[in-house]
Amino acid sequence: MIVDSAVYRHGVRLPVDCHLHDYAALRAAASAEHDFVWVGLYEPSHIELGEIAKAFDLHPLAVEDAVVAHQRPKLERYENNLFLVLKTLWYVDEDDAVETGEINVFIGDDFVITVRHGRGSALSDARHDLEKKQTVLDHGPSAVIYAVCDAVVDGYTAVVAELQTDVDEVEASVFSDKRTQDGDRIYVLKRELSEVRRAVLPLREPMRRFATGTVDLVEAEAAPFFRDVSDHLAQAAEEIDTLDSLLSSAFDAHVSRIAMQQNDDMRKISAGAALVVVPTLIAGVYGMNFRHMPELDWTFGYPFALLLMASTMAGLWIFFKKAGWF
Repeated sequence: MIVDSAVYRHGVRLPVDCHLHDYAALRAAASAEHDFVWVGLYEPSHIELGEIAKAFDLHPLAVEDAVVAHQRPKLERYENNLFLVLKTLWYVDEDDAVETGEINVFIGDDFVITVRHGRGSALSDARHDLEKKQTVLDHGPSAVIYAVCDAVVDGYTAVVAELQTDVDEVEASVFSDKRTQDGDRIYVLKRELSEVRRAVLPLREPMRRFATGTVDLVEAEAAPFFRDVSDHLAQAAEEIDTLDSLLSSAFDAHVSRIAMQQNDDMRKISAGAALVVVPTLIAGVYGMNFRHMPELDWTFGYPFALLLMASTMAGLWIFFKKAGWF
């Protein structure tokens, strides 16, 4: 479906007397020099995107990638236009999950077509913000590419900030005095970090090319804007590596604490068993009923046996208590 389509001239949106789906008329309306069309679509069908491909002469391989989605972030040149793939990310706090979407961008001399999949990183806000900046939008398709990339990378930054909060919670839980089961959550967070890494790292090369002004159909004057986006992307990549390292350390610490807790439990069990075994040994000796056992005929033999058991248990308890076993 078409979300929005418009013709821009000198950074201003032109009123166009044609239907949103009349792509040929839209392109014809961009008749002056430096005019361009921006068409935004959300999860179009193959037929819908095929109509746009005919009007704007898009390469069939790029069209197929845009319909199927699930592409790796990349920048490719097809004859007279560019094809850019971006992964979008958003965070679901209830599940500690990172959801992914995709934006495919076709760039030509006089048009930009954005194809969005997934509910993350809607471009309507980016379009409205860009339309308020006439001097920026006057740069044509290059300005649109910058706005889209900036919105996507800002989404990465927001997701990384949420993951940072979760990693801090895991660290606090691992090193708390309570007995916690953090292994499952650590695994989930590491898996989500891998998802973020698959979106962020491949995008660094296209952003580097934009930032150096070496891409055809993208104005070299826009390079400073893309350098800013590239810096934010590099920062997100560094934070991902840091969080992954912290989670690995937290998992090692979690396993070590479990081992220490098990050792502590075994000491307490052993100490408790000793408190039972020693009196049992004394009772066993006095229960053998040999003929020549003077204690059996002694008047104080029974209280003496009980006192011996109690004093032995008390002595063992004091010893284990000082040793930290209780």
